[in-house]
Amino acid sequence: MYKEFKVSLIIPAYNEEETIASVIQDFQTEEALDEILIVDNNSKDRTAEIANQAGARVITETKQGYGNALRTGMEKAEGDILILSEADGSFRSSDVKKFLAYIEDAGMVIGTRTTKQMVDQGARMTFIIRMANVLWAKILQMMWFFTNETRFTDVGCTYRALWKETHSRIRGGLTDVGPEFSPEMMAEGLRQKVKIVEIPVKYFQREGGESKHSVSFFHLAKTALKMLKTIIRKKLERSSKRDPS
Repeated sequence: MYKEFKVSLIIPAYNEEETIASVIQDFQTEEALDEILIVDNNSKDRTAEIANQAGARVITETKQGYGNALRTGMEKAEGDILILSEADGSFRSSDVKKFLAYIEDAGMVIGTRTTKQMVDQGARMTFIIRMANVLWAKILQMMWFFTNETRFTDVGCTYRALWKETHSRIRGGLTDVGPEFSPEMMAEGLRQKVKIVEIPVKYFQREGGESKHSVSFFHLAKTALKMLKTIIRKKLERSSKRDPS
């Protein structure tokens, strides 16, 4: 528990048998977490079995995709506060307390991996990736500049926290299935006038496997384009609602 609130950690997982046990063990050291929920997204290896043996609650989402897994996790989580993270070891439990401290005064707290001093050597955060995240984040920020003065520097960071009540407010506007789900969550939060705070988090080298979205320059470019399309789409949705004609 965090004060009187129950806290759920949600981790989407697809073929993460190399890392899932150590990730769960790390987060089990954080006493504020009431449940660790692993959303197995059609893994073809022993991810679900290992996660269950490690003491996590495991559920299955058969619709493939990062966004699908996270949506199901947020729907099924039992906590008042929901924390999203990754199964590859790139984020650590040491930042949980930071999220909980800031969530007291916000509806959503977004992590950023673009603070260079907090990026571990070897982490998948090259200059190009960092600058692309910053640029897209600033585009997102400027689109809602006059209605929400939130500062963003990263659109692709899974590590974030939100209230269950915030999820209830934004869930109807969450439809993307891939990595573009991350900026979609942020944009929908802005549309619903959720108070969002961004904080720097530690970002580490993957403990195993490879990224599903940045394995090559082609994958990076494809992901970046999807994210930009989502940001623009969310802004146009807002405009159409303000002006029905």
